[in-house]
Amino acid sequence: MNKTKIELKGLAFFARHGVLKEEAQLGQRFKVDVLLSLLDGLEFEEDTPEHTVNYVEVYAAVKEVFEGFRFNLIERAAEVIAAEILERFDKAVEVTVKVEKPAVPVDCICDYFAAEVTRCR
Repeated sequence: MNKTKIELKGLAFFARHGVLKEEAQLGQRFKVDVLLSLLDGLEFEEDTPEHTVNYVEVYAAVKEVFEGFRFNLIERAAEVIAAEILERFDKAVEVTVKVEKPAVPVDCICDYFAAEVTRCR
């Protein structure tokens, strides 16, 4: 069985997500990773975009959701992005979305806190 995955990694956005009012006022940079599993058996002999999912359109969907809405929880942001991708792209059967929040309001030294969701058809 042929399996195909498409990955968009390290998409950076400035947004005002977070529970605290300071996060809403100041905003911060977030990173988003997206991994799509496509329908089994797809073949690419014709080498045309119609036979796959256009990753530029996937990026546009992620950007539209992430910059177009304000979320308290990065879990919810990931969930809405995943749902939007499954709704728009019928060749995608599973999507994993990870949202990284590097500037967390916690007294710790870390790279980031993250939430990851996987949704299937």
